[in-house]
Amino acid sequence: MKHHSARRTPAPIPGTEPARRALFIDRWGTLIDLPPGGFTPFHECRIAPGITDLLFRLSGAGWNLYLVGNEDAVATGRIRDEEWASFERALLEHLASRGVRIVRNYACLEHPTEGVGPHRKTSVFRLPDTGLFFHARQVDGIDLARSFVIGDSTLEIAAGGRAGLRTLGVATGRRCTDGELLVEPDIRAANLREALEFFLASGTGSTKAA
Repeated sequence: MKHHSARRTPAPIPGTEPARRALFIDRWGTLIDLPPGGFTPFHECRIAPGITDLLFRLSGAGWNLYLVGNEDAVATGRIRDEEWASFERALLEHLASRGVRIVRNYACLEHPTEGVGPHRKTSVFRLPDTGLFFHARQVDGIDLARSFVIGDSTLEIAAGGRAGLRTLGVATGRRCTDGELLVEPDIRAANLREALEFFLASGTGSTKAA
């Protein structure tokens, strides 16, 4: 009897792979409730019930998940770099333990005028600049036109719109009424749970991620 080796699936021809879509989700006020006293350790933070399950399901449905946001408490020296590193590690471990894969956690730790020490500088990753989105496109192959940014402030909404993403504003946190910029989101939702349920139900841009 001849032995037949398993037939390998040929690799896609370069340029024909499915476009990768993403959800860029703001941390404070969107994913995590705004703490009343400012920055707080992760074990004191609250993520609304059901959010991690929805993120897990969206990842399985082909969405690449990113976290975004400026971390001015770090930039201005209100918290130490070590405190931020501990928070970031705990947050990502919490999500990973529930099967949620975050492709990248984009956290801008710089401020051009109020930053302290090495944090006093300009960064293209600082919202409302668009650097993080184009980095994701360049490094991860994300199709920005098929992707969304979800946030509670006009900074995320403006940055996403300028980069060619669709935008969704939530009525939690700053409720997109911070007055920083005069922009309106393409879609509004009561909270992150409603937003994520919308993406699951609508199948917006439904092509599996590469």
